[in-house]
Amino acid sequence: MNFLMANWVLILLALLSGAMLLIPMIRGGGAGVTPGQAVQLINREKAVVVDVCEPAEYQAGHVGGARNIPLGQLKEKLPVAVKNKATPLVLVCASGIRSNRAAAIARKLGYEKAQSLTGGLKSWRDANLPIERA
Repeated sequence: MNFLMANWVLILLALLSGAMLLIPMIRGGGAGVTPGQAVQLINREKAVVVDVCEPAEYQAGHVGGARNIPLGQLKEKLPVAVKNKATPLVLVCASGIRSNRAAAIARKLGYEKAQSLTGGLKSWRDANLPIERA
């Protein structure tokens, strides 16, 4: 009991950090695909890659064949760009943060197979996969 009383701050910090790691997984935001899994989805299930970066970032480099729909325009433009909501989507940004939000938005729009590329374009590059430039 003395240990708990003497170290209550450290115990509280450990519990808070654990909760911060679990919350995205519970919400579904932690669900993403690795670059290898994304390649399999693209090749086997004809997944559509949607880059949610701004146009300047997209032109600097993007996953081959990716469609550019900036995050701020996703609600309006995704239903026009990808009409079949059963189509698997791989959402990509520079680091994976915006694409997590984009995947959540896409799922709310009815795209149940929408997933974020974990680590974003950086992880794609780290896996030595091809990048296109506009």
